[in-house]
Amino acid sequence: MFRRTLLLAVLLGLAACQSIQVDSDYDPNRDFAALQTWNWQEPAVQYRPNDPRLTSDLTEQRVRAAVAQQLEQRGLRQSAPGAAADFRVQAFLIVDTRQQQVATYYGSDLMTDHHGRLWASPGFTEVRTLDYQVGTLQLDFLDQDGKLIWRGSGAQTVRRNPGSPQERSAAIHETVAKILEQYPPRRR
Repeated sequence: MFRRTLLLAVLLGLAACQSIQVDSDYDPNRDFAALQTWNWQEPAVQYRPNDPRLTSDLTEQRVRAAVAQQLEQRGLRQSAPGAAADFRVQAFLIVDTRQQQVATYYGSDLMTDHHGRLWASPGFTEVRTLDYQVGTLQLDFLDQDGKLIWRGSGAQTVRRNPGSPQERSAAIHETVAKILEQYPPRRR
């Protein structure tokens, strides 16, 4: 029983330390250097699934602030509300439930019987299924016609305790920064 508890604790600890997995895609025919101004595509932040336990005005404020800060650091200006912009930004917060099978092998033991003969006890394998959640923050950049021109995402295992408001804000800022490290795209 102790080995099971220890294994579960180690797995949860590794999940909490898991880094953000980032990905991006873009329109290779787009001149990203020409894009200088941006604005939000409303609704600015959408949740998948649309679950009241996930949706939060506080989270939306954090996402908006983090995106604005990172785009400003890249020299992009947010246009005034209602003014034309070179592109629009929309964010999606997606939570998926996933499963992982974990196999633990309890090996055989070498023993001697009461006559001193050596023998091995058979081992066995225990397989368990662990449910966990993966949170993805996806940022879409759309042109003036609403066509997707760039998409970046960051995914990681959701922690059971999301932490204080300051820790939540820091986590969102870190995720947005890692996603936007891939913008503007570098041609290969």
